[in-house]
Amino acid sequence: MVDRFIQGGQWSEAGTDREGRRYITDGDDTVVYLQHQHIRSEHLDRDAKEAGFAFDVVVFPSVHSAQSGIPALTVHPIGNYHEAEHGGEEGKLVPACPAVMTDMLRAIKAECNIPEYNICFEVTHHGPYLETPTMFLEIGSDESCWGRSDAADIQSRVLAKVREKNDYVNVIGIGGGHYAPRFTELALSSKVNFGHMLPNYQMEGRSDEDVAASIRKATEASRTECVFIHRKSMKGSQATHLREMAESLGCEVMRSEDFEPLTGN
Repeated sequence: MVDRFIQGGQWSEAGTDREGRRYITDGDDTVVYLQHQHIRSEHLDRDAKEAGFAFDVVVFPSVHSAQSGIPALTVHPIGNYHEAEHGGEEGKLVPACPAVMTDMLRAIKAECNIPEYNICFEVTHHGPYLETPTMFLEIGSDESCWGRSDAADIQSRVLAKVREKNDYVNVIGIGGGHYAPRFTELALSSKVNFGHMLPNYQMEGRSDEDVAASIRKATEASRTECVFIHRKSMKGSQATHLREMAESLGCEVMRSEDFEPLTGN
């Protein structure tokens, strides 16, 4: 994916940081060649800043693994609501980039003409920990998909295409499963950007205090006080309880009819 992104551009060597990571730039974008697994590249932005590089948004091109093996093109925010089993820091979310991430999802949809690909969000998960708005852009879901040139072409075009931030409302998503079908559907049809997403499995067996803390982490790291709850993914009583909890935290709970439709949808 990265090779295709830089192909044909005017890239030049820009130096290294204290970890020995190599940097190249075309004057607008910077590519960093990692020394370690990306989900464990903690504080990459801090090391970059010390070396003279500053980022507005960090995008990690990656591959996605799932037992289903279904071809997929995904985007997602990162961080850990609880344990840090796969990089990052325990109980910390990385700042999200709702407008850029959601526009990348829309760009994937626009660029992809291959029907077998599932195009979707994934909810917040794994590391590394950074303090700069960060997202992952992924190709899934097994080795037969990872090496496909058509998938790499799509994602590299998306990387090059999305630059300007839209002014749509930013929300966090609460409820649903890992692949966030309702949030994906709304993002592709409405003027709304999703930041962090708190799925049902991250709330199961947790106290109200814990869930409230997760909601607050998500809104703060997404820089919004707006919340969308996937009501149909849970019992009505739970949806009501979560709405009341979010409102007690000062959040505005929004419904799908609150979002303007995207032009052409």
